[in-house]
This record gives sequence, C-alpha cells and structure tokens, in this order.
Amino acid sequence: QLQASGGGLVQSGGSLRLTCAASGSGFSINVMGWYRQAPGKQRELVADIAKGGSTNYADSVKGRSTISRDNAKNTVYLQMSSLEPEDTSVYYCKAETRSTSFPYKTYDWWGQGTQVTVSS
Repeated sequence: QLQASGGGLVQSGGSLRLTCAASGSGFSINVMGWYRQAPGKQRELVADIAKGGSTNYADSVKGRSTISRDNAKNTVYLQMSSLEPEDTSVYYCKAETRSTSFPYKTYDWWGQGTQVTVSS
C-alpha cells in the first residue's frame, strides 16, 4: 500500500514537500509519481520518476517542482515551490508495481490523497 503525507495550507509563493511511502513485500516498483485532481476536473499527472531516475513533469509545474525517490525506502518525494492558487488540489501518489513471484503480475497502486490548498 501507499501512504501519502505532507499536504496542507500554504500561501501563494510558498513551498511544500509531499512524501509517499510504499509498504509490503513481494513486489518491485518501476515508476512512482504524483497526480492531482481538483474539484470538477480530471486527474492529471504532476510528475513521475522511473526507478533509474528519469523524470517527467507536467508543463504547469516544470521549473517549480522536483520529484525524487529513495529506492531503498520505496519512497517518492515531490518538492513544490512558488505555489499558486491553481495548484490547489488533492494530490495522489501512484506506483507501478510488479509481483516478484510468478506470474509476475503488474498493478497500479494509489495512495489515499493529500490535500494541498494554496491561498492567494
């Protein structure tokens, strides 16, 4: 399972760091990422990072956010700065996992979501 934390209320221009940790055994993780969903809108990718470290960012957060991960801890981080009211959303972490035992099924795990609210 995934446990996300770090959301909260911040003023425009402020910073937040989101953390998401995967727990359990018998799996490996390839890509970990963060998505967000504002009321009435579709869930969208914010950023993701592969096990080898390659990253992908949404244009809306590029230059303001940094995603990183600790493979030994199965944890992904999202450091967000210069936050804007438009960043207000529920942020969800996601992990693309594969079972380490036959038939090596793949699963997408989702965290419970953490609210980020940016006030103007």
